[in-house]
Amino acid sequence: MESIDKFDLAILQELQADGRLTNAELAQRVGLSAAPCWRRVRALEEAGFIKGYHAEIDRHKIGLGVLAFVRVDAERVTGDVTRRLEDAIRKLPEVVACHYISGTGTFELQVVAQDLDSFSRFALQHLLNLPNVKDLHTSFSLGEVKASHALPLGHLAPQTTRRQ
Repeated sequence: MESIDKFDLAILQELQADGRLTNAELAQRVGLSAAPCWRRVRALEEAGFIKGYHAEIDRHKIGLGVLAFVRVDAERVTGDVTRRLEDAIRKLPEVVACHYISGTGTFELQVVAQDLDSFSRFALQHLLNLPNVKDLHTSFSLGEVKASHALPLGHLAPQTTRRQ
């Protein structure tokens, strides 16, 4: 699959909004019959456009009231040392996202915890003991303005239907 047409785009938009749609519901919403819709969804999955399906869980409802943004400064940024640090970060379930960053620091982590005390214990016992860590700089979320996993898809639309 090399390009996205209007039907593929509509499928991606609908599945981002509701990944639990049945194939029949999805087909109706995008203007296809069930069999071609199913084939397109499978092709989007196989081509890697759709990476998976998941339930979005409210972290507050499950007792994870703290969201911290932790900038990790590494001692040295060499291949093997960085890979060991990456592997160690991947093993920490409290770290829900990790990005290489430009500017000051090497990584930006998003970390969830029950409360400030549990975050403090986690930082002291785990984050500070990660391989090659020189320093941590932490900011805490005071409230979410927007938290969406949906990606903007407008740039995939044909030129004539794009917003100006």
